[in-house]
Amino acid sequence: MTEASQRSLQLNRRTLLGSAAVAALGAAGIGGFLFTESVIGPWRLTARRLVDRLQDTAGGTFPGCRRNHAKGVAVAGYFDSNGNGVELSKASVFRPGRYRLDGRFSLAGGNPHMPDVPAAPRGLGLRLFLPGGEQWRMAMINVPVFLDATAQDFYDRTLAFAPDPATGKPDTAVMSRYIAAHPKTAAALSIIEQGAPPATFAETAFFGLNAFEFANADGDAVPVRWRLVPDNPAPLAQPVGENALFDGLVAGIQAAPLRWKLVVTVGERGVDPTDDATKAWPPGRREVQVGAVVVEQAHTESADNVQNVNFDPLVLPDGIAPSDDPLLQARSAAYAESYRRRAGETKPTGAVVVKEV
Repeated sequence: MTEASQRSLQLNRRTLLGSAAVAALGAAGIGGFLFTESVIGPWRLTARRLVDRLQDTAGGTFPGCRRNHAKGVAVAGYFDSNGNGVELSKASVFRPGRYRLDGRFSLAGGNPHMPDVPAAPRGLGLRLFLPGGEQWRMAMINVPVFLDATAQDFYDRTLAFAPDPATGKPDTAVMSRYIAAHPKTAAALSIIEQGAPPATFAETAFFGLNAFEFANADGDAVPVRWRLVPDNPAPLAQPVGENALFDGLVAGIQAAPLRWKLVVTVGERGVDPTDDATKAWPPGRREVQVGAVVVEQAHTESADNVQNVNFDPLVLPDGIAPSDDPLLQARSAAYAESYRRRAGETKPTGAVVVKEV
């Protein structure tokens, strides 16, 4: 028995409950990606089948909504670039200046009316508007690694972690057997569960999850990962109730703009894995703070803001490219399939209603 498998068999109840909470993580990561019967696995696993799985775990039918991260709120603001990223990438977004953005905070799950569960994976999608009509779209979640190395693993895990029809809850015995047989998932869980999630969105860090490639004006390319780090959010009284997380986020934005530092980690080529999002890069890698994301408006989600936006992680400006991580293609494909389905449906009013001030 390997060390990893021994660790997986030692998972305790908290780990299993945590596993259930992050079962939708893939959904978070995979819940907006594709759009056809594209073959992305050895037994013809397709984007359509991935999104079918997400719908099956939603606990109901919610036309017009995203198949994962259905509950969310629209935001707007800007990216303040400090110019430090120019040495790494020729992308226009890293030239000093201010670039408009919109986005969406969300919680994992296919039910837009679910209560705010603090342990539920949190998402942040961003769309940055850049010179020349370019855009940079990001789909981030609040954990540093993903639970699955491949789309097939994601599909199998959602089956193993699905609620038992008899109890309405995941079967912990089935989950334990799955984790024991998947040491990468067990190792990722051990990282994810280090510490409780912050009390508010404003205090939450968001991670790009997959590796990407930056290329500068000299043609030098480096593997990178990025994350958003909260920039000294002001303490606020946390609301209570079913929408506590979102109500707190909206109140915070209406009190003063919220800021996150955009930090790029530079990997060592040939050493740090770029094709496996379950693996963290070693500590001590070079980090460059390239600017700040500033969120200054919150709105009820509608067709006038981001309701019809697909936060496809492969929409990238010149100077940023995908890595060899197969999950990136799967995410893009599944996001597109989710978008295709809701595009033909009547859109509901956003579940999180923002009172304009």
